[in-house]
Amino acid sequence: MYRSERVTQWVSHLFLIILAVGSIIPLIILLSSSLSEESSILKEGYSFFSKELSFAAYEYLLTNAGSILRAYGITIFITIFGTLISLAMTAFLAYALSRRDLPYRNIFAFFVFFTLLFNGGLVPTYLVYTQVFDIKNTIWALIVPRLLMNGFNVLLMRTFFITSIPEPVIESARMDGAGEFRTFFSIVLPLSLPILATIGLLQTIIYWNDWFNGLIYITDPSLFSIQNMLNRMMSDIQFLASSNLGSNTSTAAAQIPTTAVRMAIAVIGILPILIAYPFFQKYLVKGIALGSVKG
Repeated sequence: MYRSERVTQWVSHLFLIILAVGSIIPLIILLSSSLSEESSILKEGYSFFSKELSFAAYEYLLTNAGSILRAYGITIFITIFGTLISLAMTAFLAYALSRRDLPYRNIFAFFVFFTLLFNGGLVPTYLVYTQVFDIKNTIWALIVPRLLMNGFNVLLMRTFFITSIPEPVIESARMDGAGEFRTFFSIVLPLSLPILATIGLLQTIIYWNDWFNGLIYITDPSLFSIQNMLNRMMSDIQFLASSNLGSNTSTAAAQIPTTAVRMAIAVIGILPILIAYPFFQKYLVKGIALGSVKG
């Protein structure tokens, strides 16, 4: 029995190592390609190591350093603010739905579940946000559409509250005179760090990678997030490379390392989240350990 357990453990470790290597390989190729000469990529293709090291792609991006830094600032703001508010709204609704004495509890839960199956469609959604909420070309256009809660996250957190928060603990808090808000903030939240960290991390990634809301609601370049800014730069490069705008412009466009720039754009877009993820993971593991001890 002991031998079979060790074999299972080694097989599991080997499988996870293969998955980890498979996840790292594309990142290495991405970084290597962004540091390669354009001619080398066209001749040799993508490789793990740059045969002809070049910083031309990043030098090209540095010509728009001011716009990129501003876009980074906007993205950091909407990611932090949007994640915190979205997490708070999700936790409030999930806790209410987890209480068995909530009037019409099943009806409210059905409304949340219904949003997982159907939505109003792009055109009605656009009209509501632009004509009713009037958020077009405002910073709220990058926050509000993702802020109105994710039904899956609500149901996931509700299930955690029901299955992992002991009912006697809540009842004892009520017997001591604690109201719903005091119970929620003093008892429920400290025991819910694992699910809060998990959903918070998911929301952070969603906000950071979101470019669709900026595409349809933002036309002012000063409000572009980093994803929209990089997407606009990539579109401009493709336009210059494929258009005939005169000899001088064509010559300048031919000198742009288009393939390497695309890779550099991807590196700039994902680098901050890759740097921040290990810190989030540390707090995620800490929250899981703390929740298991308190539970």
